[in-house]
Amino acid sequence: MRYHNITKDDMLNGKGLRSVLWLAGCDHACPGCHNPITWSLQGGIVFDDDAKQELFASLDNDYIDGVTLSGGDPLNLHNRKDVTELVKELKEKFPKKSIWVYTGYLYDDVKDIELMAYIDVLVDGKFIEAQLSPTTPWVGSSNQKVIDVKATRAQEKIVEV
Repeated sequence: MRYHNITKDDMLNGKGLRSVLWLAGCDHACPGCHNPITWSLQGGIVFDDDAKQELFASLDNDYIDGVTLSGGDPLNLHNRKDVTELVKELKEKFPKKSIWVYTGYLYDDVKDIELMAYIDVLVDGKFIEAQLSPTTPWVGSSNQKVIDVKATRAQEKIVEV
């Protein structure tokens, strides 16, 4: 797995103050994407133990509410195995921190993958430039949904945050 950056003390990519891991690899190639540099799977640098420790150190701060995985697309087929292992470890090490994942896939397309058992919020859907929504929190376009994964799984219908 490769990544481009770890943003600390972020207030734009999920509820509260967060650490954000920007992963490499996205096949959606949405026109108007705010981060096209992350599309290539070969971009960025290897997410090694030093990078993981940097991420974990940022989450050790009590004032950090959680971690957000974005990119790129954390659920790109090439990222899923490594991202699943990472979120398992995050949930074990930081059980009180929320885990948000941004993806261009729709909830129904990824609801059954293993990773969904460990995350709290999924922001789903491709960015659609014609539906730009700069005033809606946590999304780029109005078609995207901010989904409470645990409530959605329990109620068997999409529950938005």
